[in-house]
Amino acid sequence: MICRFLLAALLLTGSAFAQTPSPVAATTPAAPPSVEAFASLPFVERAELSPDGNHIAGIFGVGGEQKILIMPLMGGTTKAVILGVPDETQPGRIQWVNNDNIIVSLTGLLPIETDRWYITRLLAVNRLSGKFTKLLWDLGGQNTGDVLSVPNDGSNEILVAAQATIYTNMSGFWPTVYRVNVTNGKRRKVVMGREGVLDWGADHLGQVRVGVGYDDSRLTSRLIYRRSNDEALRQIDKADHKRDEALTVPFLYLPGGDNALVLRDNDAGRTSIFEVDLATQQTVKTIFEPEQGEVDGVLTSDDGKLLGASTTNKTSPIFWFDADLANLQANFNKSVPNARVEIESMSADRSKMLVRVASAETPGVLYFYDTNVGVLQKIAPVNEKLGSKKLSPVKLVRYKARDGLEIEAVLTTPKGKDPKNLPFIVMPHGGPWAHDGLYYDYWAQFLASRGYVVMQPNFRGSTGYGTEFLNKGKGQMGFAMQDDITDGVKWAVNQGIADAKRVCIVGASYGGYAAMWGIAKDPDLYRCAISISGVAALRREVNDFGGKLRGNLYKMQWQEMTPDFNAVSPINAIAKIKAPLMLIHGKRDVTVDHVQSQKMFNAMTKADKAVEFVSLPLADHYFTREADRNKLLSSMEAFLAKHNPAS
Repeated sequence: MICRFLLAALLLTGSAFAQTPSPVAATTPAAPPSVEAFASLPFVERAELSPDGNHIAGIFGVGGEQKILIMPLMGGTTKAVILGVPDETQPGRIQWVNNDNIIVSLTGLLPIETDRWYITRLLAVNRLSGKFTKLLWDLGGQNTGDVLSVPNDGSNEILVAAQATIYTNMSGFWPTVYRVNVTNGKRRKVVMGREGVLDWGADHLGQVRVGVGYDDSRLTSRLIYRRSNDEALRQIDKADHKRDEALTVPFLYLPGGDNALVLRDNDAGRTSIFEVDLATQQTVKTIFEPEQGEVDGVLTSDDGKLLGASTTNKTSPIFWFDADLANLQANFNKSVPNARVEIESMSADRSKMLVRVASAETPGVLYFYDTNVGVLQKIAPVNEKLGSKKLSPVKLVRYKARDGLEIEAVLTTPKGKDPKNLPFIVMPHGGPWAHDGLYYDYWAQFLASRGYVVMQPNFRGSTGYGTEFLNKGKGQMGFAMQDDITDGVKWAVNQGIADAKRVCIVGASYGGYAAMWGIAKDPDLYRCAISISGVAALRREVNDFGGKLRGNLYKMQWQEMTPDFNAVSPINAIAKIKAPLMLIHGKRDVTVDHVQSQKMFNAMTKADKAVEFVSLPLADHYFTREADRNKLLSSMEAFLAKHNPAS
């Protein structure tokens, strides 16, 4: 039944946007969508189009769980392939190797000796047979799934770097590059591992061009390079991470010499694209500097061309270098001026593509577009239960922190309500090296539908605003970073948006930490707090990197964030807490250990503080099961109605 429904959805067609009916004014306020509607899993995430444009692969919501799925598009008759995500792992990138095979990157946190370590693995799936093949899993290394390149000629072999052991004193610890057949798992060595080299990089032709050496004891790294497989690798760059230096690692190699494209900061400290001479490390020219924001990703073709760049510009996030794609994007934008139209994936010849039309006010719709036809054909709404109608309005606001630093925030206000003196929720993001923007957020929209104004502040230390803003977070975890959140609440109160007596703080991961620390640092500001997968004891978190090979580097980066972790850990400040706290955490979380919330709950209970703990036995860090999302949202709703009612 599930497969028939999905295939039926793929056969839906429609013209491009023009037939959207005008809204009809309601005489009485409509009831908000249900918890189940907001908790519904997305139709698909990380969707990728096959090279010929005839099939789609991605992480689909099937029967309330996320599944790896391959299916035909627009009238195709081949059978859909559905594969569950292996236990104790989370799927990452999905790539087509050719028209019949995909590879899926997996991350897990598994017991190794006396600890739990992060591991990476690679899975191949054949759409014709429906069978999957574990690639290089028998090597037993910590990381065996670093994909360097996939073929562009339809063949079955990919380049993968993999470790053969977890022990540093054994041969095979330093990753070797293998050429692996995805249909049967057979492999052969291409570049032998060498002392200190943790990462390898290849060009679009499948030639290994660079290696990144790293010394975790000295916190230094080096870059080795060659023009082609016929040359020897030689060192061309080095970096001392104690001085915040970074290597210039290419993402695209230009033909006919040593020139390549790299991402690095411009003079204003914002990530941009430059052409450099790798042999001399000299800048040849600037390729692209965004007028607003910075580059956070690039889009390249199978034949080694730069097609576009994704940026943190909130209103125009994609810049296309390819003239045809730029014109197409402009036409899409003109057709739908009040929505974001994103080309998510393209066929090899760029004639067919997946297009998502969405906004911060709707989860959107996924379309198929064929340039030879010129009509957007509807595949499915991202959330069938919510459809494409607009939810609560969202906008960007800016306010000044107490030291004068300008902070940008996303503000969601309840639909149909005058945003004056309303119950208020501040929801800091995770990371903390991340940022919120003008995209659909089902938590924010759910809370707004229940009558709350939701603010998502991009406090200092957030990404997307340049290196200077990012570095302002150093030494300020628990201090100015938290004050930025507090100052956002005070701004909303002063603007008349928020009722000062009805403010709560909600967050996940680092945001969960900020929620707990907020009610300890500013106990009279909040009526309640909800921490989801939050970090209660920073010392535990800063020392736990799951056996990662750059453990000392990550530890240094964490230690730069605050002078005293114990002093700003919520679990050490329970005596200051006045507001009720709800803790929500999944036992299958491989990012923040469930024990963080368990210990906070135990300590709060022992101190006779108001606390509730929703422990979900099957939930992961991202709540990828629909049942867990239902429990998450319904628990939040009940807790807020009890401690900070919206009416």
